[in-house]
Amino acid sequence: MGFFNFTKSTPVEKLPWISIKSVEQLNTILRNVGEKPILLFKHSTRCSISSMALTGFERNWSGEVPCELYFIDLLKHRDVSNETAELTGVLHQSPQCIVIKGSEIIYEATHSGIDARRIESILKKG
Repeated sequence: MGFFNFTKSTPVEKLPWISIKSVEQLNTILRNVGEKPILLFKHSTRCSISSMALTGFERNWSGEVPCELYFIDLLKHRDVSNETAELTGVLHQSPQCIVIKGSEIIYEATHSGIDARRIESILKKG
């Protein structure tokens, strides 16, 4: 056994991710965002940088604040990713994290800028 783990990380293992698999599902989710925020995490399962961002997020997310966690697999559901960019106005990146509360984007970051603790801090403030 070595120092590196080259297995593909799947989001279901560590946090209660809800996979978005269709544009219709995304539209329903975005139409129904209320006071409970949602977090959209775009991930490429073939990208080591994306895997590091996902692992770092999962390691640091305490789950102490109410937030629905949604996962978009870019390789399987590129149409969902494209529609996310279109509907939110946030230029597509991978990996990418977008947090929405009500009708407002309250956090957006990509790559190593994705910071679970910062997100939770923002959400705790209201």
